[in-house]
Amino acid sequence: MIRSTRKGIVLLLFVAVLVSVGFAQQTIQIAVVNSQQVLEKSAEGKKVMAQLQSKDSKAQADIAKLDEDIRLLETRLNTQRLTLTQESMIQMQADLERKRTERTRFAEDMSREIQELQQRLFVRIQSELLTIIEAVGKERNLDLIFDLSQSGAIYFNPTLNLTAEIIQKYDASKASK
Repeated sequence: MIRSTRKGIVLLLFVAVLVSVGFAQQTIQIAVVNSQQVLEKSAEGKKVMAQLQSKDSKAQADIAKLDEDIRLLETRLNTQRLTLTQESMIQMQADLERKRTERTRFAEDMSREIQELQQRLFVRIQSELLTIIEAVGKERNLDLIFDLSQSGAIYFNPTLNLTAEIIQKYDASKASK
């Protein structure tokens, strides 16, 4: 009985050693890339960010102009309140309300437009990057590439980081077009 138990334990240990040797031979090649950094540091990413910033700045300037128009109408209404006819006062209040509505709608439309533009541009960049990342993965015989900006990784070996290489290849692919 003891002898068969020992044989069983030895057999289990032997199987465990064989399995662990088999797994040791099948190492998984892993790398990481930080897509947020690619967006911030690549030439195309900087171009897209500048385009979005420009659109946002123009929208903010237009909103500021509408705000100024509203302030002017409010000031005019307040300073002329005593001298205006009832009909003129109602007309000015209606103009002021229209201007406020126009400002609100414009701000909402611009916000939605900028979000849609951002989504379109980011999806385009992401699809372009995916092609490059896949090519680098195949070139380096990698099994898995994590995106640091979305993975929640706490630690990784810096030698696994492909971000700089991806930025360089992405910039090169855009320069050749």
